[in-house]
Amino acid sequence: MSERSALIVGLEGIELLPQERSFLADARPAGIILFKRNLESPAQIRALVAAARDAIGADALVLIDQEGGRVQRLRPPLGRALPPASAYAALYREAPDRAVRAAWLVARLLADDLRDLDIDTDCAPVLDVPVAGAHEIIGDRAYGTSPEQVAELGRAVAEGLMGGGVLPVIKHIPGHGRATADSHLELPVVGTPMAELESSDFAPFRALADMPAAMTAHVVYTAIDAERPASTSHTVTSRIIREYIGFDGFLMSDDLGMHALKGEMRSRAEAVIAAGSDVALHCSGVLAEMEQAAAGSPVLAGAAMRRFASALAVRQRRQPYDRAEAEAALADVLAQHAAGIESV
Repeated sequence: MSERSALIVGLEGIELLPQERSFLADARPAGIILFKRNLESPAQIRALVAAARDAIGADALVLIDQEGGRVQRLRPPLGRALPPASAYAALYREAPDRAVRAAWLVARLLADDLRDLDIDTDCAPVLDVPVAGAHEIIGDRAYGTSPEQVAELGRAVAEGLMGGGVLPVIKHIPGHGRATADSHLELPVVGTPMAELESSDFAPFRALADMPAAMTAHVVYTAIDAERPASTSHTVTSRIIREYIGFDGFLMSDDLGMHALKGEMRSRAEAVIAAGSDVALHCSGVLAEMEQAAAGSPVLAGAAMRRFASALAVRQRRQPYDRAEAEAALADVLAQHAAGIESV
């Protein structure tokens, strides 16, 4: 396997710029992440991905946030309309088995759509458990308010994605649902006692500790580390994520550019790697910031390289399914979700 740096980066636009090509060839990040600014047409997306992989190497991951609902970078006509996680939660209240089956089928269908565009990693499912009074940044992105339900539906989505050779990234470990602030804008601080965190927030992640990849939360948990958010806390990463939750998969930070973090991009990258993340994630596509983040990102080695290799191996999986059944399930969930909105 080629040498890789502990970094995943965004790109500026719909074509790979010469300076970006040089950067990718030099920095050799573990992957790239795509946003709406990078998506114009299927042919253009494939060409952009091919150009990036040509610069980095074929064993680079290509990420996207395609949860459904308000968080989906590919929207019609580029991608299917997808329901939010809360739509499966609503169906689960009436028919749990049907909801779980639908979640798996739609995720399996989505995996085919993503692989058709040469995208192999989806930053989903969200395993956060929202509570009353929490910030709406999670809201309808959650699969329910019970840890057991979130875990069951989240596993169905993750396994559906893997069934189509797409790497799922569970997020935001060890839990963002209780935060009363949006970490894109400021640093959330959670003062909940450890016992409650363990029984609620951490529980879905512990139930899915066997998943191949996860994204950390820029959230302070005062019961564990009152000074640093989980993403830059070695205590949270080692004691909670790796030990208590038992997650041994490929661990990436949330976006370094979020305002929950402070300092230059190099120091932010160094902080998340020192805390125990395998890679730092930088999303803006601003080349100067990417260069700073790269300067703070070491070469993947040891356990981090092992986890990266395991994540890459998911791309080889293929599980057969009934495509017509999946499309019908998607149409049914969308219709029920629309009806629920109209009835409010």
